[in-house]
Parts: sequence; C-alpha cells; structure tokens
Amino acid sequence: MKKLKIGIVGCGGIANNKHLPAIKKNGHFEAVAFCDLIEERAVKAKEDYGTEDARVYTDYQELIKEDLDAVYVLTPNNAHAPVTIAALKAGKHVMCEKPMAKTYAEAKEMAETARQTGKILTIGYQNRYRGDSLYLKKACENGDLGEIYYAKAHAIRRRAVPTWGVFLDEEKQGGGPLIDIGTHALDLTLWMMDNYEPESVTGSVFRKLADQKDTGNAWGDWDPKEFTVEDSAFGFIKMKNGAVINLEASWALNTLEVDEAKTSLCGTKAGADMKDGLRINRVQYGRQCVEKPDLNAGGVAFFDGAAANPEDTEQKVFYEAIVDGKPLTVEPEQALAVTRILEAIYESARTGKTVYFE
Repeated sequence: MKKLKIGIVGCGGIANNKHLPAIKKNGHFEAVAFCDLIEERAVKAKEDYGTEDARVYTDYQELIKEDLDAVYVLTPNNAHAPVTIAALKAGKHVMCEKPMAKTYAEAKEMAETARQTGKILTIGYQNRYRGDSLYLKKACENGDLGEIYYAKAHAIRRRAVPTWGVFLDEEKQGGGPLIDIGTHALDLTLWMMDNYEPESVTGSVFRKLADQKDTGNAWGDWDPKEFTVEDSAFGFIKMKNGAVINLEASWALNTLEVDEAKTSLCGTKAGADMKDGLRINRVQYGRQCVEKPDLNAGGVAFFDGAAANPEDTEQKVFYEAIVDGKPLTVEPEQALAVTRILEAIYESARTGKTVYFE
C-alpha cells in the first residue's frame, strides 16, 4: 500500500499521546518532518517516531515547503488556523486537532481554503470512532430513536484541571473546559442528531473555583494566577427545527455526576445515553425497557474481543480519504458548526444576551 509522507506541527502532549503512536501503528505513514517552537521537542518526536532522515524545524512555514502529502496541526488552538491555511495553500492535506479553531471566523476561513484548494481537511474528533458512538450513530441513522428533539452534551469533570502546557491560557486557547472538552461532547451530540443549524444560543461561564488552594485536583494544584479561563460553562442551544440541546462542561465543579465526551438523546421512538455504557430506552410491548448492547467482539472462550482504538480508526479514515477517496467521518463544515456554537456561548456569557443566528 502507498505510504504517505507527513509533517507534524506541534510535538507536545496531543502529538505524543494520541496521534504519533497511532500513526506509527498504522504503518502507512512516514513522518519525515517535525516542527515545534521548542526545538528539543521536535528532535525527541523525530527520534521516537520519525524516519532516519526526518527534518526538524521551529518554523512551520519552512516545514510546509517539504514534499509532503499531509500535515498534522497539533498546536495550541490559536495556531490551528494559520498553520492549517498555510498547509492547505501549499498543497497538503490536513489533519487538525480539535477544536477546529479559536474563533468561528478562523474556522470559516479554514473550511473555505479547503474548498478552494480541493485538499482534504478533517478535525480530530476521535470520540466518534468509539464502539458506543458508532453503534448509536447507526441507531440514529436507522431512525430507531425517531425524531431527536432534546439532547444533553456532557463534558463534566469534578477535579481534573490540566495544569501543563497552555490549557489555562485564554490568549492561546480561547477558553477553558468549554472549548477543550465541551467541544467533544457537542460534536458527538450534533453528529448523532445530524443537525448543524442553530437558531439561538444562551450561555453562562464561571470562574468560581480557580482561586482555591488544596484543590484535590487529579494533576496537582493549579496556579490561580495562571488560570485565566473559566472552570465551568453551560449552554442552551435551540436549533432551527425546534430541537434543543443542553451543553455542560467543567474542569472543576462540586458534583458527583462526572461524564465526559458523552451524549444523551431523547427521540419520539426511543432515547439513549452513555451514562452506564450505552443504554437505549424505549417502550416495548406496553412495558418500559432498557437495551444495553454488548459492544465487545467476543464469543470465544477467554477472549472478550477488542474493538479498534478510536485513535487508530481516525488515522485509517484519514489515510483512506487521501489514497482511496473514501468519505471523511468528520467533515470541516460539521466542525465549523461546533466552533460557531462554542463561540456563541462565550459571547452570550460575556454580553448577558442570547445570541441569534440568521
């Protein structure tokens, strides 16, 4: 099978913990160029995942001059748009980490550039490739839930504030848990509903716990002076067809209801949630019942089966879209709608007013 030459821009945590291991496992990519503002990180990534003659850069403008099939944009959010747009214009396909961009205007320019250049652009919403997500998507497409008119997008952590990198930096990231993990929950929810046309958004964001000490945080106490983003955010989204979505996101919240990258759906025929594994609820033969599909690939003694890791499937889909022209799972226009809604929640919280879309 054809091997694709790829360049990596951004060699931090998301590169080393998600993309690069999956790229190496896939076997159909050759990482021949690495770029990071901190040269040592690019050198380390090259040593761990690159070809023997892979090049190292600190300027992405130099990397995109390389003979590459695709570029992975794995930077802080504020660099997603400029790097992606430059790579597309240089004739490269692009895999960009989520969220699509820091702002809707930037994301819109990314999508327009992909259309103009004819190059593939996809966004790293890997939770779509989980076993429960794929099963539920098929149920939604088959009409098993009927018309989905109410949904919840869950991205709630009790005490899990990321204390490394630039997660707490509003300038580089554009926000906190809403844009970081709320984006996954909203993407899953819109995808299941196959509904990307919002009518209005009302939102509130809070920074209530960020100044506390002895935090009990999963990754150690954060520095309040560096914590320039919200610690929780909530949005009410009304779609043009009348459906509504509640979005909840937090890194720190005094709650025991902890759910991340999950969705709950209510339709006219049935409902579904991911609260205790995937559960589909309906009335059958005059009785309320709950279906819990077995998502293992088992049936063999001492083997429960193993579904593909979402990160691995993400790379497979990207590869096949480039080489075989197969459809993307995450289209840029879908990711654009997510960014538009997230931005509207922040705007509504800032102004105290509902944001209406044309």
